[in-house]
Amino acid sequence: MIRKTFPFVSLFLFLAILTYSCKKNKADIIDEFQTTFTLSGNQAVADNLVQDANDVLNEAAADKNLMGGKTTDVLTTTNTLSCATITVTGNFPAKNILVDFGTGCTSANGVLRKGKINIVLTDSLRKTGSVATLTFDNYYVNTYKKEGVITWTNTTPVNATIKSWNRQVANGKITAADGNFWMHTSNIDITQTVGSATPLNLLDDVFSIQGTRTVTNAAGKTRTSTTVTPLQKKANCTNIDSGILQVQGPNHVAMVDFGNGTCDNFAMVSIDGRTPVMVTLR
Repeated sequence: MIRKTFPFVSLFLFLAILTYSCKKNKADIIDEFQTTFTLSGNQAVADNLVQDANDVLNEAAADKNLMGGKTTDVLTTTNTLSCATITVTGNFPAKNILVDFGTGCTSANGVLRKGKINIVLTDSLRKTGSVATLTFDNYYVNTYKKEGVITWTNTTPVNATIKSWNRQVANGKITAADGNFWMHTSNIDITQTVGSATPLNLLDDVFSIQGTRTVTNAAGKTRTSTTVTPLQKKANCTNIDSGILQVQGPNHVAMVDFGNGTCDNFAMVSIDGRTPVMVTLR
């Protein structure tokens, strides 16, 4: 009797284990897809907030005549700092710019910021080889808290008319209003495609952005993204308005599409060609 029953029991157990394994694998796949989608959206937000900090850097430097451009030009800006207090101390190579938004104020272009950004400049912002280092003190953009270190290095060839920078983010951290947070790092090359000839007119500036990025959630899961189409940031738009990132997941990829150049507050995320889902950038 035992010999006749055993093969049946063994087959039953095998099928049960196989069924459980298939269900578990399907659940794992769904979980990995969801992780990739969420982290892709997180990366889009991180990119946008880093660019927002860069807007603050450029306007603060221009406002305090630290761009290295023509001093006779009239400063024209988006009024990003219209409600901030700017204090400059020290000398190159450690000139300090403190941008203080206080307990919260909305700039003329409609962005709510609070807290402080501290900027240390080694030389004028547009001078080849100069370095700008940004750190944050209880700093928020709308509902997101921004932390970490952003380092801008001017990589423009001497006497070149087109300006370029390398921008690195270390120990980046974004915390949403619900307490959810993610870490991010990046190594990005930036080229100014429009506006180099008018350093004190920030309204006509357009930047092309490409490089690699890594984002990690609170559970330690990580995704790395590369640039498919360079991102575009216009100074007169508060958000990145075009470009595509590819985010690598386990056996699948996500595409983050920032749009076609229209200034809006959204990006679209799709995984393996599936229907895109909209994410809010700030």
